[in-house]
Amino acid sequence: MSNLSSVNQRTLKAGNDMMSDRRQKFVAAATELFSNNGFHETTVKQIAEKAGASPGLVYNYVRDKEELLLLAITGVLESYKEEVPKAVSLHDDPILRFSAALSAYVRVVADKPKATLLAYRYTAILPQPMRERIKDLEVETNQIISDCISACIAAGYFKETNVDVLSYRAVLLAHGWALKSWRLSRLHGVEEYMNGTLDLFLAALLTPNGQRHYKDLCEEGAALR
Repeated sequence: MSNLSSVNQRTLKAGNDMMSDRRQKFVAAATELFSNNGFHETTVKQIAEKAGASPGLVYNYVRDKEELLLLAITGVLESYKEEVPKAVSLHDDPILRFSAALSAYVRVVADKPKATLLAYRYTAILPQPMRERIKDLEVETNQIISDCISACIAAGYFKETNVDVLSYRAVLLAHGWALKSWRLSRLHGVEEYMNGTLDLFLAALLTPNGQRHYKDLCEEGAALR
């Protein structure tokens, strides 16, 4: 019985993985078409064709075109939830953790610029429950940066500030790469943009004690990015 149960579980997992992979293909196709052609101008048929499937198959994985848009937007937010804590966990020092959080956030934006732009262009047209889902995820992911800022303040490295507002400023600067990449990418690479953004924040936030600590980190060769 236990062997049969294990087989059933593996079969169920394989089926779920296949469904997830197929849905991700639809989301990727939708993201590309929504970005290039516009949400309203893109049809489910076009999305299916780009994903190499029939239009009817799309509805086995999503309810409608709006759900594909939601999945494209929340996919970026889920990437923040995965990548930012992973980067932060590599460090114990508060400044290094803040640096890692901001750097990881910028890298996700740079990796998924089209989906980031979709959030700005089309969130408002989604039904209220979908908009609330996006807002909840945004607050949740921003909290990771807020926690890093609070830790730096508690350690005496950052000046007292409105933590929530500052975390949004950090997020907006990270989003700036996607919003203006047409120009920024011609001026320098994403790593330079990320490092410049971090330097901007540290210059404004570090206390005298924080400046000394930051100098010590640099002299020790600590990885600030």
